[in-house]
Amino acid sequence: MALARARPDQIAYASSGSGGAAYLAAEMLKLNTGIRMIHVPYKGTVPALYAIISGETQAMVAALPGTIPFIHAGRVRALGVTSAQRAPSMPELPTMIEAGIRGYEFSTWYGLFAPGGTPRDIVAKLNAAVIKIIAQPEVKAQFARDGLDPAGGTPESFDSYFRAEVEKLGAVIRASGARAE
Repeated sequence: MALARARPDQIAYASSGSGGAAYLAAEMLKLNTGIRMIHVPYKGTVPALYAIISGETQAMVAALPGTIPFIHAGRVRALGVTSAQRAPSMPELPTMIEAGIRGYEFSTWYGLFAPGGTPRDIVAKLNAAVIKIIAQPEVKAQFARDGLDPAGGTPESFDSYFRAEVEKLGAVIRASGARAE
C-alpha cells in the first residue's frame, strides 16, 4: 500500500478481465484506500498470474483456488486474503483487515439458484442435499485443498447474503465505472 501511495498511477494490476470478480476486488481496494493503480485486463486468471510472475504487472487480487499452486511453488507471493476470516488452507496469511485495510472484505462465492416460483418444498430438498454433500469429510477435505471454505445455510440466509453482495458490488461498479467485456 505504501508503494502504491508513493507511486500513484505507476503500479499496474492484473485481472482476469474487466468487470470480473478480480477486477471488482481490486477496484474495491482502490476505493477503500484511495490508491491509484493502472488496470491491465487479461483473458483469464492464469494469463494474469503469468503477468505477475514475468514482472509485466506488479499486483493482482485473485481467488485462492487458482493461485495456490503458484503460491506453493514460490512463483507469486501472497500478501493477504480478502475474506473476513483467514483462509483455512493458508492460515498464515492475514486478512486485509488484519493488515490494516479497514473495512475491506471481498469474498468469491458460489451459490445454487433455482427458477423463480420453484415450490418451497423443492428448494428445501435441494438445500438439504447440498448441505449434506458439503458436510461429507472427503468433500470438505477437497474444498480445503482447493482453498475453498464451504458454508451452508438456509435459502433465506443465502437470499439475504446475495442481496447484500449485489448492493455492495453495485456501489463498486458505479464508483469505478466497471463494464463487463
